[in-house]
Amino acid sequence: MVVGFANRFSKIKRFPAKSREMNSILSMLKLCNSAQVLSQIHTRFIIHGVDQNPSLSSLLIDRYSHLSRLDLSIKLFQSLSTPHSLAYHAILRNLCLNGEFHRVLVVYRQMLAQSLLPDEHVSVLVVRACVDVSLCFSVCLQVHCHLLKFGLDCFASVGNALVEMYGNVCEIGDARRLFEILPSRNLASWNAIVLAVGESGDFMESFRLFKRMRYEGFEPDFVSLLGVLRLCVDLNSLEMGRLVHLLAILSNLSGDLSVNTALLMMYCKLGDLEMARQLFDWMEEKDCAVWNILISGYSKNGFPGLALELLVDMGKSGVRMDLFTAFASIATVTELKSLRWAKEIHGHVIRNGSDYQVSVHNSLIEMYCKCRSPEIASRIFDSLGNRSAVSWSSMIKGYINNGYSSKALLLFNEMKKNGVIPDAITLINVLPAFVNSAAFEQVKNIHGCSMKQGLNTSVSFMTALLVSYAKCGCIEMAQKIFDEEEIDRRDVVLWNSMIGAYSKHGCWDQCFKLYCQMRNLALKPDLVTFLGLLTACVNSGRVKEGRECFSDMVDVYGYQPDQEHYASMVDLLGRSGRLDEARKLIEKMPMKPDVRVWGPLLSACKLHSETELAEFAAEKIISMEPHNAANYVLLSNIYAAAGKWDDVARMRRFLRGGGLKKTPGISWLDINGQVHEFRVFDHSHPEAEDIYTMLRILGQEIKPENNQSY
Repeated sequence: MVVGFANRFSKIKRFPAKSREMNSILSMLKLCNSAQVLSQIHTRFIIHGVDQNPSLSSLLIDRYSHLSRLDLSIKLFQSLSTPHSLAYHAILRNLCLNGEFHRVLVVYRQMLAQSLLPDEHVSVLVVRACVDVSLCFSVCLQVHCHLLKFGLDCFASVGNALVEMYGNVCEIGDARRLFEILPSRNLASWNAIVLAVGESGDFMESFRLFKRMRYEGFEPDFVSLLGVLRLCVDLNSLEMGRLVHLLAILSNLSGDLSVNTALLMMYCKLGDLEMARQLFDWMEEKDCAVWNILISGYSKNGFPGLALELLVDMGKSGVRMDLFTAFASIATVTELKSLRWAKEIHGHVIRNGSDYQVSVHNSLIEMYCKCRSPEIASRIFDSLGNRSAVSWSSMIKGYINNGYSSKALLLFNEMKKNGVIPDAITLINVLPAFVNSAAFEQVKNIHGCSMKQGLNTSVSFMTALLVSYAKCGCIEMAQKIFDEEEIDRRDVVLWNSMIGAYSKHGCWDQCFKLYCQMRNLALKPDLVTFLGLLTACVNSGRVKEGRECFSDMVDVYGYQPDQEHYASMVDLLGRSGRLDEARKLIEKMPMKPDVRVWGPLLSACKLHSETELAEFAAEKIISMEPHNAANYVLLSNIYAAAGKWDDVARMRRFLRGGGLKKTPGISWLDINGQVHEFRVFDHSHPEAEDIYTMLRILGQEIKPENNQSY
């Protein structure tokens, strides 16, 4: 084929504009699918001196780029002694297609310097390049002035691109003003301004423009509806979404797959899963993305069982799982916490080849840890050849959540030895392990490392650090972290953490001061805020303040209290001897009370020797937790306090007969960075004999003091 061109080159040189040979060669060049063959043909052009021909050179630029050799396209363009406008257009087009937007602007300036004018197609490319490289306003203005000077702004495509440029790079007001003075507006112009205004955050104005578009006689297309559906999600307006759905039906766009997919996404994100399922069942064409959206919608809205059923139906329909299906299905099983389904989903992921990304492995690690199987998660982690920081963080978090704090700390040390620098998320995950081990010095070390890495700018990390210091008993350091955070950067979580810290350390007045500060700053408290305040009321015995907090939560902020809030109120009333009021509060609960509510009532009955109500509360608790020995022990103690020794003996026999045993308490003591663990009647410590000897000595010294006090 290369040799066949040779006889035509001389004629091409003599008749460059009207040669039949030129047309045939151009046609054959378009069929060339090999960069090597194309280079040989190009060599023939150079040998015969026709490489400067405008038509040939521009086509060669296109062909090289099409064959993934943009570098040769650029070299060819640079070899042209006097580039023609065709060559400029070709190189600009291909630079833009390959994402070389900075070079687009450089070549555009060279083109203007050669006094060559762009056409409307090149103008659109240059304007789009301004958007993609996020240039400053002055450069965008220069490009706009060029287009005005050349009269290219009269083309609708150029005007639309300018509107998009101003909407993305400059102030949205500039885009609006430009849109209003466009000499000719088409549907693309309206779509561009509606999208630009929406992306600026003015969602209602974007909707008003959409209505104006329709009033001016422009019927929406699928691009219009996709943009407006996105606005419905941003506005969290299901009503508007339904109106757009109706408009799609009236505009005969309800059969378009992209529109239906966007509608399905809108219904899922706004929580109308019933309508989403109806739309899904109605759709004749369903690709993998459609299945993924509904599966993810069920999972994220608290229906993992339905998501799993849909996943099974997807397999039966013959649609193959892709990477996004893998993420959705793993998230579903993570919510279900079912080890059996976890293994099945893992098998599907492997069979469909979706386990090639480390992000999938990270999700699998989290899934198995949530399913109480950190051993399998550990095997997946050990098999990873390219562990990311997320991989380490997920495994550390999994160990901590399953009660393996020591393994989490060992893994954290191994992570640092492997040269992986922990990020804020990793440190947030590992802090509870240090707290659980009472390793206060390690918390301070983490704090120091975070300051060196600049992580103290993260509010979430500083909140975790505050909580860690508070749990380690250093309330002063927690207070310092809270005070150093700027007021406008403090979110509700940080306020809640400080209130909770004060509550646990007996600084109850400080809890209510913070609550007053929140209200003065017009910062709306959430349910966690009120739980911290109620806990402070329980610990301090402030019944009046507790009632006021509970009333504010319901009447002022409109929250529905959950089990923990009711449990706190029952505990508060019970400790103060208001057992009848506590019982009536339980009876008025809109949901069925659980162990968290009956437990405080039972403890209050023991405190005030209320045997009859204690038996009633104990029956409720035992029916919910028949294998929890602590409940039987507590009831036995109540009987003992009331002198009902036959009932005490009955409880003890029941415990022995059922093989139930109360879990002993554990205490930790940090001495010079080493954590010591102690249990009730524990002699496993290497210095146990010396410890108990010292306890006996202290006991002997305390006895005379006690006798003297009497």
